[in-house]
Amino acid sequence: MKNHTEVTEFILLGLTNAPELQVPLLIMFTLLYFANVVGNLGMIILILWDFHLHIPMYFFLSHLSLVDFCYSSAVTPTVIAGLLIGDKVISYNACAAQMFFFAAFATVENFLLASMAYDRYAAVCKPLHYTMTMTTSVCACLVIICYVCGFLNASIHIGETFSLSFCMSNEVHHFFCDVPPVMALSCSDRHVNELVLVYVASFNIFSAILIILISYLFIFVTILKMHSASGYQKALSTCASHLTAVAIFYGTIIFMYLQPSSRPSMDTDKMASVFYTMVIPMLNPLVYSMRNKEVKSAFKKVVEKAKLPLLL
Repeated sequence: MKNHTEVTEFILLGLTNAPELQVPLLIMFTLLYFANVVGNLGMIILILWDFHLHIPMYFFLSHLSLVDFCYSSAVTPTVIAGLLIGDKVISYNACAAQMFFFAAFATVENFLLASMAYDRYAAVCKPLHYTMTMTTSVCACLVIICYVCGFLNASIHIGETFSLSFCMSNEVHHFFCDVPPVMALSCSDRHVNELVLVYVASFNIFSAILIILISYLFIFVTILKMHSASGYQKALSTCASHLTAVAIFYGTIIFMYLQPSSRPSMDTDKMASVFYTMVIPMLNPLVYSMRNKEVKSAFKKVVEKAKLPLLL
């Protein structure tokens, strides 16, 4: 890898150079990351603690929370440290590592959302066979496939990006080492590499979206056939949180990666990146906890048990 480059480090230019915005951004990003850590790790602990939540839906949700925490942690601490000490330099290897882990966990989330859609399909459309369909081994296999696809995708992106020569500017017009802004610095022909990036990203995104759309097509057909108002509302409520997470995640990703590469400015990309690296990982625990009776019930039990020793 080093034989292909004369660049030994990159400079992350960040969101803005305005001095008056550094402190507000530092505070905002720190609060977002704190909420992300508390929300996602809290969700994982809650699911592990309450045996009522030891079902496929929450098994997938615990991994979604883990992935949200991991891919946000690949980016946000570096951004906070840069704002805090003013050091925007990142080494070549650290840049590659950040890009790898971010791409890996973001792709894992992509396929986890598809797996969760299949789980909702099995729960709503085939409730009598749900326990036989979504067995422990099936759930484990689906999660393993998600992680394998994620790390395989990250390996492809890293290989395509860092096989290029970097012998000109080392200033990355971004606040972290994402594939498009780093690849834009290359002084070699990157046409084929960019095509691979677009095709692989498109395949990952649209294959997952296709699974989600087909699953929800069957779900909505099943819901329309329901004659019970309570069953109708229960089916909608069990899918509402997942649909919200899907809309937020894919709306941002498609906006970011599937636009023409001839845009005159990367400012909109930076804003979108803030949203999916810091805001979305924080939102998912809120979306699932606020719309889910089982999570609310488990949280109340934790609070009551925590209060009991204090009262004694």
